[in-house]
Amino acid sequence: MTGVPAVVGSTAIVVGRYPLDTGAWFPAHSHPQSQVLWSPRGVVGVAVADQQWVLPPTRALWMPSGVVHRTGASRKALLTGIYLADGHGSPDWRRPTVLAAGALFAELIGYLGRDDLGERRRAHAEAVLLDVLEPLPAAPLEVRIPADPRAAAVANALREDPSDRRGLAGFARLAGTSPRTLSRLFVAETGTSFERWRTNLRMWTALPLLAEGEPVSRVAHAVGYATASAFLAAFRRTVGMPPGAYLSETMSASV
Repeated sequence: MTGVPAVVGSTAIVVGRYPLDTGAWFPAHSHPQSQVLWSPRGVVGVAVADQQWVLPPTRALWMPSGVVHRTGASRKALLTGIYLADGHGSPDWRRPTVLAAGALFAELIGYLGRDDLGERRRAHAEAVLLDVLEPLPAAPLEVRIPADPRAAAVANALREDPSDRRGLAGFARLAGTSPRTLSRLFVAETGTSFERWRTNLRMWTALPLLAEGEPVSRVAHAVGYATASAFLAAFRRTVGMPPGAYLSETMSASV
């Protein structure tokens, strides 16, 4: 990412805003300071190696300094990067961590984005923001693309059309191999079964659609489920909560 504002002087937190067009992704990069990634408008995705997070406006992601990551959006979004200098009371979380992004969080980010704040007011607002950074228990979705060309062909076909309902045997024919071999390849190269991998991909595809207000029945069909109830059951098993809770939940956060 280019154009990252510098954290200098007595300023502990600097806010940068980056409009993203549909399908735009920043190449892999890292920062010398820790960062909070958030989108007040639209849905952003963040990837660290094979782990991927989908962030609606109700959620943000803590990114520790030095961690290589990619950030982008499947549709238009406003990526907001909050850069934190070391020290100054900032958290010492060593791994990417999902955060609640409630109303107070959003107001503070807007306030700190101003360039007319005096030192005292800025320091006070920065301290309040650090106080409201509260982790949420959310695991990333892992959608690792296999290296083997047979399994990769299947993975890429499903990325192009996650609604494809062919089973393992049908995709094995597409890849020119046997169902047993394809199953073994997915476990060996992605660390999970073909069906679990496909479910993770479907949830990754569904989340931005849900966050943008698409009806559950329409999203279910778009990612390959015959009924909304089947999709909701798969979502709960995979993400650990129903879609409504994921998109609006603040758990015990004080925001």
